[in-house]
Formats: sequence, structure tokens, C-alpha cells
Amino acid sequence: MIRRPFHGCRPVIHNPGHPQVGPAAFHRIAPCGRVPDMALRALLDLVLPVACGGCAAPGRPLCGACATALGGAPQAVVPSPVPPGFPPCWAVAGYAGVVRPMLLAYKERGRADLLRPLGGALAAAVLAGPLAGQGCPGRLKLVPVPSRPAAIRQRGSDTTLRLAAAAAAALRRAGVAAGAAPALRLSRSTLDSAGLGATARARNLAGAMAGDQRRARRSNPAGMDVGLVVVDDLVTTGATLAEAVRALSAAGHPPLGAAVVAATARLPRVLNVAGPD
Repeated sequence: MIRRPFHGCRPVIHNPGHPQVGPAAFHRIAPCGRVPDMALRALLDLVLPVACGGCAAPGRPLCGACATALGGAPQAVVPSPVPPGFPPCWAVAGYAGVVRPMLLAYKERGRADLLRPLGGALAAAVLAGPLAGQGCPGRLKLVPVPSRPAAIRQRGSDTTLRLAAAAAAALRRAGVAAGAAPALRLSRSTLDSAGLGATARARNLAGAMAGDQRRARRSNPAGMDVGLVVVDDLVTTGATLAEAVRALSAAGHPPLGAAVVAATARLPRVLNVAGPD
């Protein structure tokens, strides 16, 4: 179902040498995945009014005012305490205000119409962080953190992988040869991290990921200069990103860094967001 552009959105970042990337530039990119209930959702869109994923205002999937929440300059984020192996990481927004309901609506309530602006924001974080100040590799691969099988079944799709694919599509429109590579897998069962503190999250995830060698070889043909960036929708304590970097490095594929849409700033001792909110 083709939707109208998000009028009023402003670009996330201007990076010399790359076209501007953000929610406004992302409206022409087709959705990069389908969930089992996509046809039903499209039908419901015809008979039910569309509401903004941020403020619930009627009329469009994301209103202009809420789109600007994804339009800030990406900032480096650093957990406190910093888990061992935490990579350089950039986020576009804090996990507060209208950004929180946007991400929850996309992940937990099947709002696939929010995938494009969220993917555009994630692409901007990649451009501002892992790719800033260094030559672009011949090809860039965004590696999503692996989701628990139970979460995938409940949501109907791997929302993190779809977000990575949407961000890669936005990067390609900006002239960067990019793709999504699910090069990580869970090597053992883990608990839902919701409600866990920093220490419990680190213990829950320690050694829980492994590189998927088959997919890594398929996404990194011999002789190609490929750079990896770990991506996720949200960073809180940093334990997930640190474990992802450990697993990729152990498999012989150390990433350039990490990028997320939002960073938790609600608990200052858990995460400090560098720069202005």
C-alpha cells in the first residue's frame, strides 16, 4: 500500500558527499519485508483511520511534528557503567517522548508503516558514526542483533532484521553500497531482557551469540572490502551490543561500530547520551 510522503519531516543529517538521509528522504523506499498479517493490515488500513505512531493524531502514520523527533543530529552514546567490549555507538534520539511509542508500535503492535522513517533514522546514525571520518568500504553490511525465537513468533516477523534492511535501503539511496546481513545467531536460550538491570542483562547475554559462518560467507564474498556495523532499535545498558561485537570478532569479522535509533536516557546512571537531547 503506497502512502503519501511525510510532509514536514526534516533531514536527519547532512554529510558532505552523501545525499541527506532521514524520514523525508525515505518515503520512496518500498517496505523491505512482509509479515504474515500484512494483507490483513492493509485491508484494515482501508476501513480504519490511520493514526500517528508517535502522538496518535489521525491522518498519517507519522505526523510532521513527531517526525522531527527522529530528525536530530546523531550523537555518540556511552553506557554507565560501560560493559567490556562496548563499541562506538551512535543514536538519533532518546528513548522518550514520542519516540518510545513509535518503537513500541512498530515492534509490538505490527505498525509496519513506521518501518520507513525508523529505517531512515537508523541509516543516518550509521552515516554519522561508523562511517564518519573514514573511507567507506567497498560494501557495507548492517548486522542486526539476533532476536529470540519466541519474540519472532509473537511479533510475526524479525523486526530487527527488517529494520536493518530498511536502513540499508536508505543508505543505498544515499549512494552507499549497503545491505543487511543476519550474520549472528543465538547459541543458547536467553531471558527477555525487559526489567533486567545492567548486571543481570550482562549475565543473561554473556556468550549467548555466535557468528553465523554460512551467512557471513554468503554476505562477504572473497576479495570484497566489506565493513560490518551492528544495528539495533534501542540501546540501554549496552550488554546486547557488546555481546554482538564479541561474537563477530570471535568469528573473524570485527565490526566498525554500532548504530541504533534510540538510546535510553531515563536512567542517567545506566546511559548517558552525549550532546544535547
